Amino acid sequence: MARHLHLGAFIRPISIHTGAWRYPGAYADANFNLAHMRRFARALEAGKFDALFMADHLAVLNMPIEALKRSQTPTSFEPFTLLSALAMVTERIGLVATASTTFDEPFHIARRFASLDHLSAGRAGWNVVTTSNPDAALNFGREDHMEHGDRYRRAREFISVVKGLWDSWADDAFIRDQASGVFFDPERLHVLAHRGEFLSVRGPLNIARPPQGWPVIVQAGASEPGRQLAAESAEVVFAASSTLGDGKRFYADVKARMDVLGRPRDSLRILPGALVVVGETIEEARAKRDRLDSLVHYDSAVASLSIALGHDASGFDPDGPLPEIPDTNASKSGRQRVIDLAQREGLTVRQLAQRLGGYAGLAFVGTAQTIADEMEAWIDGEAADGFNVMFPYLPDGLDDVVHRVVPELQRRGRYRRDYEGTTLRDHLGLTRPANGFFAEGASA
Repeated sequence: MARHLHLGAFIRPISIHTGAWRYPGAYADANFNLAHMRRFARALEAGKFDALFMADHLAVLNMPIEALKRSQTPTSFEPFTLLSALAMVTERIGLVATASTTFDEPFHIARRFASLDHLSAGRAGWNVVTTSNPDAALNFGREDHMEHGDRYRRAREFISVVKGLWDSWADDAFIRDQASGVFFDPERLHVLAHRGEFLSVRGPLNIARPPQGWPVIVQAGASEPGRQLAAESAEVVFAASSTLGDGKRFYADVKARMDVLGRPRDSLRILPGALVVVGETIEEARAKRDRLDSLVHYDSAVASLSIALGHDASGFDPDGPLPEIPDTNASKSGRQRVIDLAQREGLTVRQLAQRLGGYAGLAFVGTAQTIADEMEAWIDGEAADGFNVMFPYLPDGLDDVVHRVVPELQRRGRYRRDYEGTTLRDHLGLTRPANGFFAEGASA
């Protein structure tokens, strides 16, 4: 039987492509327009997408003002506020938000996601990030960014604490017996009382256990610590593999780590990010991509390269090869992908910057049929369990996927024709976690 695939929608705050807001017919203000956001969410739900994922930044991107002024990212909604609003105009689609383990506290995160899960009737997901932008530290009273290894050790402890807080109450703790006047059973309450290397959290959480038990845990780190954290804790990984071969290696690596840990392989879904550009013909799709890339100004392009490298690239010879880059405290996996791309394709600094200034990762550019062919190759080749779809521009790029690619996948028996459950865990085929504090034989 053919494997079904999963589809998430990546909103950052709209498209990941720098030129998206300039594309003819695109909504230039879409990242800060609630009416547009409602329209996108409803369209994705009509397309039976598993989830809408809202990425987030804790600082205006660290790039020169001449480049920043061309970017759509300086203003966007705070994700919890936005997803709470979207929960009221949707019924089935999952709602995933980014929240940082470096610049927030476990009690805040546990409370917000528990609230979103209750408000949405079990559709919340938490994208765990350690935050790679060093400018974020300056917004939280710190002069320097926490070291890469420390960020991941804190994240591991942080996730454990958040799960413990979500398990503060047994599922049946709130009896609300009006006759006796007893609102909850004290025997069904657990006080976490955590003290660790980075965190001290007493608990309990002042919100009932989420409908999903735990909102779905999502993670995107591709470095060595990131892969290990994913194997230990994540239920969905937003991967960054750019080629089928890379995807197979990443998939095999993370799943093998799960084997060592004793985790079932089907308790984690790996979804590479993929820009999807659809045309009536392959030539039309390529022309759309070329036009999109042409809308990226070089100032923005070299700024994007600097961010990806964690090093100022403005002084590099634009027409020379990428020079040796000193090690930095930025995202190591992202930096290495850029270096590998330059070496693999022999790109000059200018060519590399233009590629990054738009989007340099995995892209499916073609007809609905050729795109479905490529997606099937990734699924059948054990390189992915689905895709975190990125749209080249909105609304038309999103509508192309919903109205062309999704029906083609459905025709092939690769994608659902309707939702079979009500929660994000249902859509992803993930089990609801038991409350370890109140499992049979456990004591509160």
